[in-house]
Amino acid sequence: MNKIDEEYKKLVIDIIENGSDKIDRTNTGTRSVFSREIRHNMKSGFPLLTTKKMYWKGIVTELLWFLRGDTNIKWLVDNNCNIWNGDAYKRFLNNPSYGYSNPKDLEKTINNQLNECPTIDDFIYKIKTNEKFCKRWGELGPIYGKQWRQWSTIGKGQLMNGLYTNEENLKMNSIDQIKNIINTLRTNPDDRRMIVNAWHVSDLDEMVLPPCHLLFQFWTRELTLDERKNLCDINLETECKNDAEIETYLTLKGIPKRGISLKFNMRSTDVGLGLGFNLASYGLLLLMISKEVNMLPDELIFSGGDVHLYSNHLEPIKEQLKRDPFNLPNVFLKDVNINDISDYNIDDIVLKNYTSHPSIKLPLSN
Repeated sequence: MNKIDEEYKKLVIDIIENGSDKIDRTNTGTRSVFSREIRHNMKSGFPLLTTKKMYWKGIVTELLWFLRGDTNIKWLVDNNCNIWNGDAYKRFLNNPSYGYSNPKDLEKTINNQLNECPTIDDFIYKIKTNEKFCKRWGELGPIYGKQWRQWSTIGKGQLMNGLYTNEENLKMNSIDQIKNIINTLRTNPDDRRMIVNAWHVSDLDEMVLPPCHLLFQFWTRELTLDERKNLCDINLETECKNDAEIETYLTLKGIPKRGISLKFNMRSTDVGLGLGFNLASYGLLLLMISKEVNMLPDELIFSGGDVHLYSNHLEPIKEQLKRDPFNLPNVFLKDVNINDISDYNIDDIVLKNYTSHPSIKLPLSN
């Protein structure tokens, strides 16, 4: 059964009926509740909302971008994913000295660039075609990808004093949290510290936007023999004499021994535009990690702090509440040889049997 759409609609109704009206950084206004949770069993299907059409390619592209450790929008726009363009352009307009190292004619240079990019389309064209411009203005600061794959252990004071200035030293003094998680899942799957953290306090003021989904955690359990048997597509009783032989047979066939769950925590959740995207993104991450460590995807859990609807989303989203959900789709990862989880291509991730209602246009608040 598709419970994820129903849980989503319940949350929307909860916010409308019980929320408090609040002001926010965009001056749009929100209706907000505090501390809510949604749980989804991955056996029920992939958690992609069906009560409105979701931007699947954007979900996949952004997650792969995070896993690459990338923080520049160039790879996104080259793959026709434009969800971070507005943030980059806003930084360009609001902080025109960002990235400069005391050029001789700073004011003239900045004014020329602003004149060349009066619209976001002009800005993105220069990102695509001008390498120097892209390196400076396509950069979003040390956001998710940087924190997931290269969490810096170097203090700002050391950087300001000229220490660790080359790329090799920066890498040597950083932590690849994704790699560490995969290694721990393989070697100590009952560990209680399998956490990836994007909330690097000393980096927050350098980010174009502080992390909304700021932390996620894995938890695993041993599967029962019956659960493992259900994953096998043959009649085991004809192949084996007893449970011990069945266990051995399943292990030789590579049938997972453990189930893996993922809980992601959001300090701020835009329910209208963001939550459906986040549920699918972390659902996909759970599938990718589970394949990497040969475990069965178990439960996906969303935990939100400030959970809100923007005031200009309240009326449009009521249309979604009237819609009956369809069956959930499935997602498959192609069997490809990879050295790192970031090596997947967009086409290696296949969405099947997705039926949805039409998309709902909701304005983006910046």
